[in-house]
Amino acid sequence: MKQILSHFRTLSPRRLTARGGLLLCLTALSACDLAPAYNPPHYVVPVSWHGQGLFKDAAPGTIALKPDWWTLFGDTTLNGLEQQALASNADLQAAAERFSQSRAIVMEARSELLPHFGMAFGASDNKSSTDRLFRFKGPITATDEFYSGLASWEPDIWSGIRNRVRVQKYYAQEQAADYAAARLSLQAELATDYFALRGLDAQHAIYTQSIAYYQQALHVTQTRLDNQDATGIDVARAQNQLYMTQAHLLDVQAQREVLEHGIAVLVNEQPSTFHIAPADDLTNIEPIVPTGLPSELLERRPDIASAERRMAQANRAIGIARAAFYPHVFFSANGGFDSNGFNLANLANSMWSYGASVSMPLFEGGLRRAQLQHSWSVYRETLDNYRKTVLSAFGDVENGLSLTNRLRAESERLAQGVATAQKAQTLTMTLYKGGADNYLDALIAQVNTLDARIDRVQVQARALQSTVGLIRALGGGWRQNDLPTPDATMTFGVMQYSGLQTPKDTLQQLSKY
Repeated sequence: MKQILSHFRTLSPRRLTARGGLLLCLTALSACDLAPAYNPPHYVVPVSWHGQGLFKDAAPGTIALKPDWWTLFGDTTLNGLEQQALASNADLQAAAERFSQSRAIVMEARSELLPHFGMAFGASDNKSSTDRLFRFKGPITATDEFYSGLASWEPDIWSGIRNRVRVQKYYAQEQAADYAAARLSLQAELATDYFALRGLDAQHAIYTQSIAYYQQALHVTQTRLDNQDATGIDVARAQNQLYMTQAHLLDVQAQREVLEHGIAVLVNEQPSTFHIAPADDLTNIEPIVPTGLPSELLERRPDIASAERRMAQANRAIGIARAAFYPHVFFSANGGFDSNGFNLANLANSMWSYGASVSMPLFEGGLRRAQLQHSWSVYRETLDNYRKTVLSAFGDVENGLSLTNRLRAESERLAQGVATAQKAQTLTMTLYKGGADNYLDALIAQVNTLDARIDRVQVQARALQSTVGLIRALGGGWRQNDLPTPDATMTFGVMQYSGLQTPKDTLQQLSKY
């Protein structure tokens, strides 16, 4: 601002009084940007993730997550469901429309930077009353026709309009980041539900196998009772074990049906007709997820990018509030023909006017100051929200690392426990059939085996789900460079009047995410 004022001092009064001097002043003043310098906060982050073990210097990973990260699990059914959800999920398509709407708002704000031109024309046939007071002698009817052109322009001296345009561009970038976050959330939710369903499939297979085994055990116990080698208590225990297991199977079936219905909604299918073929075993690959450096997380999470863009918007809003304290200039021009007949082409019937107006607030009871204080407070609030988002992101990654590591180790121990439980079940049943042991020991071995097998598949499913959660916490292969640039948010050209119903490049923009 000081440079601009010193530039004015070097101009002679004669030059400043000329019409060109006024335009020169406006051109120089148009460089004023009253928004404060924007510097996103920087945080000190550790060199490695705590969940990976002891702290040590980390090197950038040679393998990075890809946008189609679900293919790491090696499941063709999951791959097909993910593609179907991305193509037809209603919530995701609604998020894409919000991005399109934000781009239209950018163009709406940008239009205020350019001169506005228009046309006006009209005609009227008027009759006066003969008894009208002070009526001059003459005809009581008259015809009036006019044709004119209109032009108006507000020079953006204090960058208030340009800051509004920048705010809307940043908002469009925020919507693009929100779309990426919605896309990642959909992918992760679908994968989480799918692995929960596969875990229930594995439990269904275990309960079915156990029911067949318990039916055989009940038959053996009933035969021994008929031969007076067992008591009625043994038969009752065998029946109770069988019926309780059958009840658990029904509960698993109900849970699976509900999960299947939820997946149907995610992929835009009718729940009543949608079906996923069951699988007896949970054989999905547990991939090793490349975590990268903690410092990279700020550029890999779409929610962090969205919070940062909200901070940038609040920064520019301060400039808008500051610009309201200064004078605003408005130019207008009007010209055409006006006549009481059809002889409009006569030069004598021409008319024109042009002028400029300047408005400046003098006293409004503290309105502008309140708006400025509000804008500063909103900016500080976005700083707080950004800091919270960053800390939550680091917490999500650490939680994911802890869960995947511990659940993987737990699954290995449970596998050993299943093997020993099955061995004990076989031995006790053999002893019982031979009359060398009682049925209570055999029953306890059966319960332990069933519990161990169910616990293991539940932990396996949780381990797969925690891997999905870790991938989601790491951004799912998204990068901040995927955001459209501020200028790329503009959806059509100034002189474009066709193809406006749906911006052609919207899907191309969003396909990068």
